[in-house]
Amino acid sequence: MHTETSDVIALKAFGFIMEDDTLRERFLALTGLDVESLRDSLSEPTTLASVLEFLISHEPDLIDAAKAQQLAPETLVTAWRDLGGGAGQEW
Repeated sequence: MHTETSDVIALKAFGFIMEDDTLRERFLALTGLDVESLRDSLSEPTTLASVLEFLISHEPDLIDAAKAQQLAPETLVTAWRDLGGGAGQEW
């Protein structure tokens, strides 16, 4: 997968999180950032990977986010890895 595609997947996932009050509040609480700080850092691969990691960490959210993009959940996981997520966790 190309990084540009991974960026788009992660940006759409960010939108998915921001549209849901419960997900948004949980994400902001876990990151300790506010919406403006997050928006300012969305060009950073680590931020985009963090967005996907948040969804990956809770399977129902991952499945819902994947459905919203009409993608398989595995595609979001692949995008997360492409953006540097899970580095050093290869099994």
